[in-house]
Order: sequence, then C-alpha cells, then structure tokens
Amino acid sequence: MRDTDIRQRKQDHLTLCTSGEVQFRKRDTLLRDVHLVHQALPELADHDLDLGVTLAGRRLRAPLVIAGMTGGVAEAAAINQDLAAAAERLGLAFGLGSQRAMLRHPEVADTYQVRAVAPTTMVLANLGVVKARQMRTAEVRALCDAVGADALCLHLNVGMELVQDGGDRDFRGGVATIRRLEEELGLPVIVKETGCGLSRRAATTIAAAGVRTVDVGGAGGTSWVGVEATRAEDPQARAVGEVLWDWGIPTAASVAYCAEAGLEVIATGGIRDGYDVARALALGARAAGVAAPLLKAQREGGVEAVVAALETIIRTLRAVLLLCGCRTPTSLALAPRVVVGELRSWLEPGG
Repeated sequence: MRDTDIRQRKQDHLTLCTSGEVQFRKRDTLLRDVHLVHQALPELADHDLDLGVTLAGRRLRAPLVIAGMTGGVAEAAAINQDLAAAAERLGLAFGLGSQRAMLRHPEVADTYQVRAVAPTTMVLANLGVVKARQMRTAEVRALCDAVGADALCLHLNVGMELVQDGGDRDFRGGVATIRRLEEELGLPVIVKETGCGLSRRAATTIAAAGVRTVDVGGAGGTSWVGVEATRAEDPQARAVGEVLWDWGIPTAASVAYCAEAGLEVIATGGIRDGYDVARALALGARAAGVAAPLLKAQREGGVEAVVAALETIIRTLRAVLLLCGCRTPTSLALAPRVVVGELRSWLEPGG
C-alpha cells in the first residue's frame, strides 16, 4: 500500500463512520431472524444474574467489547481514552484501531495510549495480517507491548483493501502468519474480520491454525467497502466499491459458523443494542463488540455518554436473560429459540 497519507485516511474513517452514510444498504446482520422464546415462569430474580464471562483468558463483568475503531490522528487520542475509561469503569474489554499508522508514524503513538485511564482493562492491540506477514514476531510483540496489550487482534480486510486507493493486493501467507503468531507471540491472538464476516471454511482454517478466539466482523453495520468507495479518488475503484458495497456474510450467520467450529466468538458488525447482543449469544457468541453507537455517543457527550450507552445495553441484556429464564450469558446458547427467514437459509449445510 502506498503511504500517501495514512493519517488523512484515519481521519476520513472517523468522519464517515460518524456520519452514518456508510452503513450496509441492502444487507443486515440477520439477527432479526433470531427469536428468543419468552419464559413466563423464569424462577429467577434479577440479583441471581451473573453477566460475567471469560474471553481469551480474561474475566469481563459483562460480555461486551468496545470494538477497535481508531488511532493515528490527533482526535483519536481523546476518543480512545474516553472509550477505554468507560471500559475500565464497567469491566469490559477495549480494542484499539489498526496500529499500522503507529508503525509508519511513531509520533502518533500517543493516540493509542490508554493505560493511564484503563489500568486493569483488557486491551486489544490491532494489526492487519498482511502487515504482520512482513514483520518478525518480536516486532509484532513490541507493538503490543508498546500499548500494554493483553491480546492481539489480527485483522483481515480483503474487501476494503481491494477498493482502497493504493490498498494491498497480495493476500498470500495469511494462514502461515496466523499460525506463526499463535505459536510465537506469547499473547492470545484473536483473528478479526472487518465487515465482511467469516465463512465456515475460514472458521475451520483459523481453528486448524491453533487460534482459539475470533471476532467475526460480519456484514450489517458499517460497510468498510463502502467507506473506501466513498473515499476513492480512482473512478474505477469507486465503481467497484459501489457494486460490492453490500458484500459479506451477515453477522448472525458468521457467529453460528464460528461457534460450530468450536471457536470462542466475539460478535461484531451492526450490534446496536442489548437484544442484538443476546441474539448473538444465543447463536454461540461469547461476547459482542460494539463500535459505531459508542463512537457517536463519545462525540456527543464524552466518556459519560459512552458509559450511559453501555449501561443501557447491559440493562437490556439483563432483561432478556431474565425473560428467557437464563442466569448467565453463556446459558443463552442453550435456551429455546426460533430461527426464521434468510438466516435459516444461511445456516443450512453448504451455506
């Protein structure tokens, strides 16, 4: 990828994602096709509920990850610190945006630093698999250590790179890179898609490489193909992005595929509320990642608005657990549910 101005690209990403103009147009998460069955006699009290889960070896007070969004531009410092502070207050995990900008421009490293406000939070570093392929394991570990990360999100982003001006075009060696880092990094590796989801084949390949945890990054929220199509200066790249704007596997299907493969699953991609979180957990997710609604909240009201938005999600999730007669988030995977519509077709053998 040509380094025309990676910092400008990061600023464009923030602006576009906040605008709401780059959502999927025709494809949604398909979580709407998951119907949880009401239990009129739950035999539970609210104080019986325990929302805690273990994710990549770390205990969270609720099954939520503030998904990686930004870094590398001045504005990102305040955003990341507010989001991380909210995660610290509520006992959640926090993901950084791609650290490629930090590698190319060390002077922006401070925009990724959150430990001062989140000393005990599970912090997730973030690097693309193509860039990681070009680096020695020790260099990747140093990048993680520089931000005090507890795990590395190794992201896959073929769709957006193919539309991005000057984006990557060589995606060979990804599986070998995943396997190498899983074996050598000394931190948990979380393989993460960025808006196009993980197929059954991808899930089994990732599991065979030794990775335990994935972030599905499914279709239905922000279209990163759409983001790059909107940014593209090359008319052909823009045209390709317009055609492929809705490319990807819906979040709900991707969660189910990865759970079938025995992976620990973070459901991201269009998660908007606690009911979305509950439906993802019912399909086998361990936790859900929220991004765009929290970015919007931060820009409108800082850390307090982020905390309020997360507390609403958590309160809704608690309500759904009680309505389903479930004491813990993981028990939702065993609760009665009805799957209908398009999602049912995606989940058929060969889907």
